[in-house]
Amino acid sequence: METKYFSLGPTESSAPVKVLRIVFGLLCIGIAAYWAVYNVKASKSDTTLWVTVAFLTAFGSYQIWAGLGRAARFIEIGAEKIILRQNSFLPVKELPASDLNKIEVYPLNLIFYTKNSGKKILRFGTTFIDIIEPIKIEVEEFASRNNVLLEIITEEI
Repeated sequence: METKYFSLGPTESSAPVKVLRIVFGLLCIGIAAYWAVYNVKASKSDTTLWVTVAFLTAFGSYQIWAGLGRAARFIEIGAEKIILRQNSFLPVKELPASDLNKIEVYPLNLIFYTKNSGKKILRFGTTFIDIIEPIKIEVEEFASRNNVLLEIITEEI
């Protein structure tokens, strides 16, 4: 069984967009550094200066992170595990089939219950509705292959 990869958000994978993000991130960090040095020398240092510098630095860092492809949100369904990144800032979560008790399938989210009584929730949202059904189908196949209890819950939206 091959691994199925589904993007959970708008991702630009073209090289020019990646390069632009990295350049823009470097530009933001450069402007933040210049702004900090210039205003400290001019003795105009106050709270708004440092908030501005912190914001530009954080935003520039995120742009570089995204340009390198590290901020992509995705779900990857393999033969024996599901790899999930719901948030571009948090690390990837691996859900091996041996650790899953049950999977609940709702119209707009999936809930993975683990054996250590934890749960991971994947919320789809209503922006990219064309990927919801293929993901649900793959999760159903994953559950049947690995003998994981699957419960489909229908709700009126």
